[in-house]
Amino acid sequence: MPFVDANGVRIRYEQSGPAGAPVLLFSNSLGTNLTMWDLQLSTLAQSFLVLRYDVRGQGESSANAGPYSIPQLADDVIALLDQFRIPRVHFCGLSMGGMIGMTLALRYPDRLNKLILCNTAPKIGVPDTWNARIDAVRRGGMAEVVESILERWFTPAFRTKAPAAIEITRQMLLSSPVDGYIACCAAIRDMDERDAIGRIQIPVLVISGSYDPVTPPQDGRDTANRIPGAQYKELAAAHLSNVEAAEAFTMEVSRFLEA
Repeated sequence: MPFVDANGVRIRYEQSGPAGAPVLLFSNSLGTNLTMWDLQLSTLAQSFLVLRYDVRGQGESSANAGPYSIPQLADDVIALLDQFRIPRVHFCGLSMGGMIGMTLALRYPDRLNKLILCNTAPKIGVPDTWNARIDAVRRGGMAEVVESILERWFTPAFRTKAPAAIEITRQMLLSSPVDGYIACCAAIRDMDERDAIGRIQIPVLVISGSYDPVTPPQDGRDTANRIPGAQYKELAAAHLSNVEAAEAFTMEVSRFLEA
């Protein structure tokens, strides 16, 4: 995998698709990496130049000292685009990646064409929950929390019928750098842009999972209602809707971007 230095951090990235096509940038969720988008790649890389990257502190990107902030992670995206001289992109982010997308739309609206916010919210959880997660990972590493995460990320039915997908996600989480994970937890904990997202002016699609306990459908509907003109779609999935409902997810993303 190639790397690039941007905003003081070493970022792993991957590009797929036809040169000169519109750029679609994917941003991963907490504890994962760019491979979480594998199931979308074969379809979307036919029409778009797909740029995937590991968020600071995740995957193989640098896990430098935290805590991080979501605006800092958004600045990383701009530095990455500047490295490749990419003026504008479509942006698709899930959970933490969606929070980064909202922040980009507020701080750098001229760099985005369309925005897809998946299984996310402008405020996720409460500080006590994030502080408990940070303490658990600091105490016992990723193994301390991985099974409880998987239970919240996928429905029981999907965990039963798709053990290979669950194992891929388990290994992704277990390999997540502890310091980077903790720093990203703090970034999510500290973000609350519920009032600000009403200023987003670009086209937005919000995707929720009907069975998502992390960012429930009401969070998605509320997000869509706050953003002028935003579209809302709900899929039969829990938190990682792009994995559990991969075909429907990819279809909705493609339909929105090509409209």
